[in-house]
Amino acid sequence: MQVFGEDDAPHGHMHLRFDNARVPKSNTLLGVGRGFEISQVRLGPGRIHHCMRSIGAAEKALELMVRRGINREAFGKPLASLGKNTEVIAKARIEIEAMRLMVLRAAKAMDTLGNQEARVWVSAVKAMVPIRACAIIDDAIQIHGATGVSHWTPLARMYASQRTLRIADGPDEVHWHVVGRAEINRYANDSAPAIVKTTEAKFGGQFSGPS
Repeated sequence: MQVFGEDDAPHGHMHLRFDNARVPKSNTLLGVGRGFEISQVRLGPGRIHHCMRSIGAAEKALELMVRRGINREAFGKPLASLGKNTEVIAKARIEIEAMRLMVLRAAKAMDTLGNQEARVWVSAVKAMVPIRACAIIDDAIQIHGATGVSHWTPLARMYASQRTLRIADGPDEVHWHVVGRAEINRYANDSAPAIVKTTEAKFGGQFSGPS
């Protein structure tokens, strides 16, 4: 299976073909027709794990961006001093710290509220983190110039991975819908304020938003 024109097997995606495959009834998990339910149990923690790795990728991209910016010169100045590159670097650091705090909040919600009740926070980070990590990697590619899309840096592979993650485990649109629907329900449903207060109480007043 090719992803962004590159062979992604065996570590990534691949074609699978089953010929005359039969699964014994005794191997059924939970029950017939409950496959989606089983997948959802794994998807919550899995999505948080993806976001954790995305933050690591963004951190590496920022490191490469800064090192390139201070060691490469153009017009007699380091690249980091040209144009808005200092601002780009600053924004990347701020975005990474914001992503890290959001993922910590989602993980805490899962630990405290459980997988089902934390789904809004999980969707929030899954919608937010890959997009922002991808943008940071893109900025790192830009400051490297043609080197950034070559085999001389890991940035091209990192970009392809993060862009793919915006589809894997549910596309962006699904997660935007989950978060938006929960926010709308806070005001459309009379019971929503009580739910919010209960959630905040469980987190010692430091947690706000829909449960």
